[in-house]
Amino acid sequence: MIYVIATLTTKPGAADALRGAAAACRAESLNETGCISYELHQSFADPDRLVFVERWETREDLTAHSKQPHLLAWREASAPHLVSRTIEIVHPDRVESF
Repeated sequence: MIYVIATLTTKPGAADALRGAAAACRAESLNETGCISYELHQSFADPDRLVFVERWETREDLTAHSKQPHLLAWREASAPHLVSRTIEIVHPDRVESF
């Protein structure tokens, strides 16, 4: 099992506008092969910070997820509203960061 921690900083006030697109992506992702959980959190300290915490059975399942139409739609919808994005993929023996 691997974890994905994706931290997004949105432009001021944009986080709430992205909730609908994020919810649609989350709902579709939960139906994908290998998706164990897919959660979205908003920081209390910084409401412009969103954090996705995902669990996947394998790295291959996550790679397949990255090519799904609903994820591509999410990326397109969120792109104009983002200031930054960091992604960490936590494996049992290492962490991929980008």
